[in-house]
Amino acid sequence: MVTFTQALAAGPLVLDGGLSNQLEADGHDLSDSLWSARLLAERPDAVRAAHRAYFLAGARVATTASYQATYEGFAARGIDAGRTTELLSLSVQLGREAAEQARTEGVRGPLWVAASAGPYGAMLADGSEYRGRYGLSVDELEAFHRPRLEALAAAGPDVLALETVPDADEARALVRAVRGIGVPAWLSFSVTGGLTRAGQPLEEAFALAAEADEVIAVGVNCCSPQDADAAVPLAARITGKPVVVYPNSGERWDAVRRSWCGPATFTAEGRAARWVRDGARLVGGCCRVGPEGIAALAAQVRE
Repeated sequence: MVTFTQALAAGPLVLDGGLSNQLEADGHDLSDSLWSARLLAERPDAVRAAHRAYFLAGARVATTASYQATYEGFAARGIDAGRTTELLSLSVQLGREAAEQARTEGVRGPLWVAASAGPYGAMLADGSEYRGRYGLSVDELEAFHRPRLEALAAAGPDVLALETVPDADEARALVRAVRGIGVPAWLSFSVTGGLTRAGQPLEEAFALAAEADEVIAVGVNCCSPQDADAAVPLAARITGKPVVVYPNSGERWDAVRRSWCGPATFTAEGRAARWVRDGARLVGGCCRVGPEGIAALAAQVRE
């Protein structure tokens, strides 16, 4: 059986788009500190349906609804550790079930599940996931991430998605936390203007993954398409590893009005080919990129 790492070496794989915007498009309210993770407990069928929509659009990889699912976050809602472990495992199971549904509807070829692990700031739900610099040591951040990563790894995903990482210090903690965990991982930074969100040079951030055997791809997500364009060749040059890239639509989030504004600049035509040429092997979309955008991206990657 071909492993995810082998499939990655064979050619580019298309990731899904924003899980939250697909859930919202289906009519689900995500205005909650748990965000899409709340639906793991309340509407798992909705999560499964969102994954299925992306598989039918041409994605080969589903990213689970565990981005904001943490022991601490669920505990604040009265959910104990045992039930949290069950929900983390369920997030992977739902991706598998969506893949099976997609196969019955004619999708051919391997379909993969990436278990999402968002940054520490995502649990705080106060915007610090886009700033980093939480005031915690690398040891403290590793202690936060390790139990959740172990639970996700035990559920049997094909890869761990260490995503939207704003800070090189947190990346260092995550690289330590996946050491010996038994599942490959990708490491993906949230960036702006050639820097991490915490203001560190991307060269420094990407280099953290260069010598980590567990990290099989490194790159960026939840950024503008223009920042992604510049980051892809840099990540390839610094690490020598496959690059993962999945930017936002290009619209800007207004935290005061709690709405997206500005024009969408995510276009697959030309951009996907350039990313692949520059070293990307995992390409997709993040916030505000839905199944239509992924379908266009998949068509470009096939060509």
